[in-house]
Formats: sequence, C-alpha cells, structure tokens
Amino acid sequence: MPPTGEQFEIVSGDTRAVVTEVGAGLRSLTRAGRHYVETYDEDARPPRGAGAVLVPWPNRTAHGRWTWNGGPQQLPLTEAEAGNAIHGLLRHVLYTAGERSADAVTLHAVVPVQPGWPVPLDTSVRFAVSDEDGLTVTHTVRNVGTHAVPFGVGAHPYLRVGDVPTDDCTLTLAATSSLPLELGLPTGPAVPVAGELDLRGGRELAGMELDHAFGGAVPTDGDTLVRHRLEADGAGVELWAEPEFGWVQVFTPDDHPGRGRAVAVEPMTCPPDALNSGTGLLTVGPGEEWSGRWGLRPF
Repeated sequence: MPPTGEQFEIVSGDTRAVVTEVGAGLRSLTRAGRHYVETYDEDARPPRGAGAVLVPWPNRTAHGRWTWNGGPQQLPLTEAEAGNAIHGLLRHVLYTAGERSADAVTLHAVVPVQPGWPVPLDTSVRFAVSDEDGLTVTHTVRNVGTHAVPFGVGAHPYLRVGDVPTDDCTLTLAATSSLPLELGLPTGPAVPVAGELDLRGGRELAGMELDHAFGGAVPTDGDTLVRHRLEADGAGVELWAEPEFGWVQVFTPDDHPGRGRAVAVEPMTCPPDALNSGTGLLTVGPGEEWSGRWGLRPF
C-alpha cells in the first residue's frame, strides 16, 4: 500500500487530477501535461501538508486546547515541537470512495468523538474536473451527534505555473486584512493590509518570505466568488472560493522536494486558533449539514 493509499485519477479532456485515499489529498492537477499544483511521488508522504483537506479546523489550535459548552477540550499535539494541534483530524485517515465517474470522485470520512473533539461529524469531499473550468472541490460536513458544534474547513494546495520558478511568479490575493502571527498563532486582531502584505494588485514572490494569514477575502466588482491567482507571463492558475472561505494562509517554504521554493495558497473558512477566538467559525446542529466549494482554474 502506498503511503497515501489508492490513487484516484479523474480526467476531462486535457485536464487531469489525482486524489489520494489517505486524507483525500490533491496530489496532482495538470492540463495538457502542465502542472498547476506542486506534486509528489506516489511512494512518498505529502511534504508539508501538500494538498491536504483540513477538517474540522484549519491551521493551528494553541496548545491543542479549546472550550466546548463550558468544558475544556484537549486535542492531540500534532505539531509537537511547537506544542499545538494543527490542520484538523483527517489528514492521515483512510477515506472511503463513494460516487465515481471518469471526471469526478467523492470521498467520505467520519470525525468520531475522540480526545479533544466532542461531536461526531460525517464529512465528504467531491473532486470534479472540467477541461473548461479546471478543478472544483466541494466539502460537506454533517453533524451526526446530539449537540451543536463549531468547526472550520480548509485546504492546503501549493500552486505552481508549470515549470516556472516560484520566484518568477506574481501572486494576487483578494484579501483586505492580515492577522498578526507569532510562531503561527495570532497575537492581536486583524489589521488592514499594507506595504508588501497588500497583494490585491499582485506582487512578484521573489524576496518575499510568507507564512501569513490573510482575511477580508471577499468577492469584488459584483462577482459572487473570492478569487486569488498565481501567474507568470500571462498564464497561471486562479484559486476561486465561495465567500465563506474568507481567509487564506500563504506559506513560502524553500525546500519543497524537487522544486525548492514553493507557495501554498490555503483557502480557509476561519483563521488560525479559531476554536479559541471564535472568528469565522461555522456551526452545525444535530442533523444539520454545511457545504462549501472552492476550485482551481488554469488560464
């Protein structure tokens, strides 16, 4: 068994994606053989969370502690060195394949009651490709417990424009605020973007070191979707999302296998440590369901 389990390939014309059984991760997205997300070998684990689904919270929960219905909760410290819980509870879980076709696959996993998580959630992720529209990802979260619970959803794609070096690409974000962070955790309220953190007009990534949470990501000019993009020489990939994905984390490591510099553009419904701050959290009551979409459109 490969480290990420079965590989689900979906195809529409020249557009192809590969999704993994473990974690429902996006391992590859290509059009006419050109890569639009950073990939990794089938016999490897995803480097730095590449392509991961982040449920029932994205990013970090400080010291793994939060409070639910007045009672303390202690999550496993999955970012052990820093002493935090990071990126939810499903990254290393075997998903079950549901509905499948040549151009789409739906994967299912349950977040059971466990230390630090008090209410079971039935989750699914549908990946669909279109040669015209690229990739659409639909997350669904259903409360199968007896009490309401807050949660968040995110994803962790690393964007790329074929073989163009990351530093030669321009990143544009539809974000109007940034959240001050120290060691990945908020140190104060979000503030308006300014200087090199104002990416609304696009900035070349050369010389930028980012591990920042951005908020206020909203549709503009009468649009109904939030749109971020990475491009070089007029070509690139757009990350679009429904308005509930009002946050985006941008991370620029310099050691992605086979590529060096890379850029993660992570759509999120809430910022780091939201289980404590309450900012951007979604809530589902018993029997209720939430669904939200984002996608990647090569251009």
